[in-house]
Amino acid sequence: QVDLTESGGDSVQPGGSLRLSCLASGFTFSNYDMSWYRQAPGKERELVAKISSGGDIIDYADSVKGRFTISRDNPKNTVYLQMNSLKPEDTAVYRCNALLETEVSGRPRIWDYWGLGTQVTVSS
Repeated sequence: QVDLTESGGDSVQPGGSLRLSCLASGFTFSNYDMSWYRQAPGKERELVAKISSGGDIIDYADSVKGRFTISRDNPKNTVYLQMNSLKPEDTAVYRCNALLETEVSGRPRIWDYWGLGTQVTVSS
C-alpha cells in the first residue's frame, strides 16, 4: 500500500524557519522524482520544488528561490523541504508528490502519488 506522510508543518512568525519531511512507503522511492506543492485558500496549487530520483536535478519556484531547499535521503525513503526566511505568503497546505514516468511495452505509463499535506502558517 502506497503512503506519503508529510510532517513538520507549524505556525511561525515571519522570518522563521521550518523543515518539512515526507516519508514514503509502498513503492521504490529511489525510482521516483519527488516534489513539494502548496495550495493556499482560494489559490491554485503551486509547484514549490522538485528533485530528481537521483537528487542531481533540482528546481524551485521563483517565489522560493534562495529561501527553500529540497533534499532527499533515498535509504530513508524521505524527502525534505527546508524553509527559511518564511513570509506570510508562504502560508499554505504543503503536499509531497512522487512521480514516475516510464514506458511499459512501448506505451507511456505514469505512477503519481500524493500525500495529504501539512499546514504551514506564517503570521505575526
